Formats: sequence, structure tokens, C-alpha cells
Amino acid sequence: MAVSTEQDGRTGAAPPPPARRRRGRVAAVVSVFGELLITAGVILGLFVAYSLWWTNVLADRAAAEQGDDVRHNWAQEGGDSPDGEPRTFDSADGIGFLHVPAMDGSEILVKKGTTPSLLNDGIAGYYTDPVKSALPWDKKGNFTLAAHRDGHGARFHNIHKIRTGDPIVFETRDTWYIYKVYKELPQTSKFNVEVLMPVPKESGKTEPGRYLTLTTCTPIYSSDYRYIVWAELDRTQKVDKARTPPPELR
Repeated sequence: MAVSTEQDGRTGAAPPPPARRRRGRVAAVVSVFGELLITAGVILGLFVAYSLWWTNVLADRAAAEQGDDVRHNWAQEGGDSPDGEPRTFDSADGIGFLHVPAMDGSEILVKKGTTPSLLNDGIAGYYTDPVKSALPWDKKGNFTLAAHRDGHGARFHNIHKIRTGDPIVFETRDTWYIYKVYKELPQTSKFNVEVLMPVPKESGKTEPGRYLTLTTCTPIYSSDYRYIVWAELDRTQKVDKARTPPPELR
């Protein structure tokens, strides 16, 4: 005898039980949530790629163009500056180039100011606030610089590789300023302005001198603290016609 498909006068399959319907709804929600997570992950990955790669590309391009302009201007001007100050001193153009062999040896253009819009061009800037920086040719003071550690050129990315005794060279049109590192401070508060003072006593100095201070964010990929390197002017060397670098850069 054939089995009848009639149930209470109706034909067709019986509706799924409530428990099965609930599981189906949960599975649908989980599927949608998973797709949203994948989409968020892709967006986050693109943002990271933009922050840590594409901003470097743009910054390197901008820094190279600005550096070429500064060197071109130097080449167009003749004669020596009688007081040692570079003839092209113009905070809008850049005052010179920083060379730090321990980081990677590439030159870093230095301009006036430490605003994000300026540092984002892949350069370093000297402080005007909260403590006004001295300049290398000043007889006394602290030449204080900042640059990004990640993204936007990441000019100070390898600051942790600098060690006591390492040379740091600042190049102007007329003069090489050769500094020697004497102290590193791997972590301090981002509100610690004492590191920028004309006499950076936290570095162990108690008398006026000709100092250089490098500052950047730390740890890597964050901005919670600041990494500090201090150096002191060791000597100067006049720039010759061939712009032969000092032995520290050869």
C-alpha cells in the first residue's frame, strides 16, 4: 500500500521545526558578520599599506624634489658666507641636510618647524615651540630636530641603531658640522620639554655648548613616548668646491 502524503487534508512537506529555523537564522547572521569582518580586514589592510608604504612613496618624492631645489639654489650662488651662516638660509626652502650614518646614511632635508604638514614631506624640522631651537652656526645652544619614525618617509625609523660615539653630520652650503653622540634616551614622556633646553641637563650636561638633539616617536608604530638622542659639536669643516664629505661620511 502506498504511503499517503495527506496530512490533515493538506499535501506537501511538513514545515521545519522551530529549532531548525532558529539555527538557520543564526547561520545567516554569522555568515553576514563573517563577510563584514573580511571587508573590515581588507579596508584595514589597505589603510596600513597606505600609512606605511604609500605615504613613504609620496614623502620620498616630495623630499627629493625639495632637496634638489635647495642644492640647485646653492649651486647658483657664489662666494663664502663671512660669518659661517649659509647664504641660502630660508626656513621656507630648508637650511641644510642631516646625515646619520648609523641610521642608513641617506641625507635628510631640514626645515623650520615641526608641524605634521611639514614633516609629512619626508623631512626633519627644527623646533620653534615649545622651546626655540638654536641653529648649528650659533655660538651656543641646542639644535633640536624632529622627524617621523613610521610612514611619511620615516626619516628617523632607525634611530634606535645610534650609539654613543657615533657621528652625526649637518651639511650647509658652506660648512660641515660634525657632532658626536654622547647620550641616548630610549623612552621619555612626549610632554618632556626639558630634552629641548639650550642646556639639556637630562643628558648630563650642565654648561652651555653646541648641542644637537634628535627626537621621534616610540615605540615603533605608536606615538605614546619619545626617543631622544643627544650629540655635541666636535668640529666643523669648510665645504670645498667638490663638496667632499668629511671622513665620517666616507
